[in-house]
Amino acid sequence: MGELSERREQTAARLKRMREGLSEAEELAHGKACVYATGSYGRGEACEHSDLDLFIVGRGRTSDGQPRRRSMLSRLDEICIKADLIHLTRELGIEDFSGEGEYLEHYSVDDLTKSVGARDDDSANTLTARLLLLLEGAPLVGAEIYSEMIEEVVSAYWRDFEDHRNCFVPAFLANDILRLWRTFCVNYEARTLRDPPDKKAKGKLKNYKLKHSRMLTCYSALLMLLFQFKIKQTVRPGDAVAIARLAPTERLEILLQREQAAAAHPAIRQLLERYEKFLAVTNAPEHELLQRFSTADFVTKRFKEAAEFGDSMADALHKLGDGNRFYRLLVV
Repeated sequence: MGELSERREQTAARLKRMREGLSEAEELAHGKACVYATGSYGRGEACEHSDLDLFIVGRGRTSDGQPRRRSMLSRLDEICIKADLIHLTRELGIEDFSGEGEYLEHYSVDDLTKSVGARDDDSANTLTARLLLLLEGAPLVGAEIYSEMIEEVVSAYWRDFEDHRNCFVPAFLANDILRLWRTFCVNYEARTLRDPPDKKAKGKLKNYKLKHSRMLTCYSALLMLLFQFKIKQTVRPGDAVAIARLAPTERLEILLQREQAAAAHPAIRQLLERYEKFLAVTNAPEHELLQRFSTADFVTKRFKEAAEFGDSMADALHKLGDGNRFYRLLVV
């Protein structure tokens, strides 16, 4: 069994255990909110050393039929759900939430959909919460609400679909995915400039992960959207919902099964092979990884692998896009 298959089995087992251990949170959130994992758990590739990244999103309250941005999940119930999550992670030996829970945030679905294109979308972290819901989410609590949220967020991006049903280019979503990717890159560069010498190894490890898992999260979705446009000359909301329900590596595997994507198959196989190696390299405690990334020769080899992964991604995009107007939009 390969590294990816093993990781998927481990992730499925751990997510099952988490869901079973969150019965109180499930009861509190019922009909009101969902909790979804992102990161390695959301991508279906967690290992015993993985931490857990989560978002909480609630249905919007209504008053006299008018939606409000406030979540149906009350503040006290939110606190109880967070306590349940903290207890579970400690019971399973998962590292505590970073920043003492600072990033364990609670939004309403209106926070995510009404902020599309807003000036504070990035600073309020709604861009990340919304895009990761579509790109690498896995529900822990409130699976039905989670599915509902995906459809509502997709609808926000497909608001002009009815006027362009037979030639719809998902430019709105594609631009936000590219913005998220470039935000990841800019944030990495900004942190690197501030890092003291003793943290350089951590920065190099983050760079290696950025150029594999973060890139795959964003660009696997773009590959699938490009493919849908290639074969239909349009992309329907249901296509985007189906893409959102897949893990990034699953998107690549599906493309390998499609004869219409044959021109991109060599590049996609390379992506999967190189990603599997990335998973094997990073399957270690962080202190061991930092020690390895302190060695110049090791880092040189890993960065060469990251560059090759990016080259394969660019090749796959080019072969699937084949000069069509959606591909052109991604480039310029």
